[in-house]
Amino acid sequence: MTSAAEGVLGPGPAPQSAGKVKAFLRLVMIEHSVFALPFAYIAAFTAMFRLDGTVHWAELLLVTVCMVGLRTFAMAANRIIDREIDARNPRTAGRELVTGAVSVRSAWTGAGAALVVFLGSAALLNPLCLALAPVAVVPMVVYPYGKRFTNFPHAILGLAQAMGPIGAWLAVTGEWSWEAVVLGLAVGVWIGGFDLIFACQDVAADRAEGVKSVPARFGVPAALWGARGAHVVTTALLVWYALLTDAGPLFWFGLLVVVAAFCYEHTIVKPHDLSRLNRAFFTVNGFIGIALFVCALADLVVRGLTV
Repeated sequence: MTSAAEGVLGPGPAPQSAGKVKAFLRLVMIEHSVFALPFAYIAAFTAMFRLDGTVHWAELLLVTVCMVGLRTFAMAANRIIDREIDARNPRTAGRELVTGAVSVRSAWTGAGAALVVFLGSAALLNPLCLALAPVAVVPMVVYPYGKRFTNFPHAILGLAQAMGPIGAWLAVTGEWSWEAVVLGLAVGVWIGGFDLIFACQDVAADRAEGVKSVPARFGVPAALWGARGAHVVTTALLVWYALLTDAGPLFWFGLLVVVAAFCYEHTIVKPHDLSRLNRAFFTVNGFIGIALFVCALADLVVRGLTV
């Protein structure tokens, strides 16, 4: 229903504000939280199982808010820092900061709000999470600059993503856990590996602009072999994590599904054919996180976790 005021004055600022919010969410690709969240949940649920065998939903909600807040800040900062590079790359020239759909001021405002949300939720969890929160922020800001000074920015991205499971475990227990470190390393190596694949599509633009990456420096075949090696290491780390946490059959089944997905991912992307790269990057890797989480949670429930 349209009000009289709207009929005379137009719809007012709400739709415009809603449009800006939607544009910002597109800018930070909020749906890509699916890559990191499942592994944070695996760590959180495992920590709860070990702590008292009960799911603490309030803590799980705060872990979710922390993860989404930090990731949103990281993506916004990345887009802001890289906006001039993005403008010169045909693949990224349509991004919101390049086209003007989102202003730099709005992007910084959104990034600042996301950072406040992250720090606030970390403070609500426990003092250790708040104390270590700045440590998680640093690699998020360093990563976009990494492509300007190292051929291995993918490793910085992996380090940033490894923080998720470690932080989730700390959120539940308030204590350091080497099991969480192993899971975090698995996540970091996994994401660093598929970032190698993703970077292959920008080789020509990166070389023209002096942007550094493994594919730009060593070529697409070397990058794809590096990704394969990274995912072998990821599998080994997940096996180690399973052994450290006495995982049951359902977790091991999930790990077999992950291995099968890795094999599929590396058969559909070839040095001379990158046409299915987006399927490998988005679809397969999204499936990997969700599949392992479902199997890990089912395994914990079977073993006695009260949901």
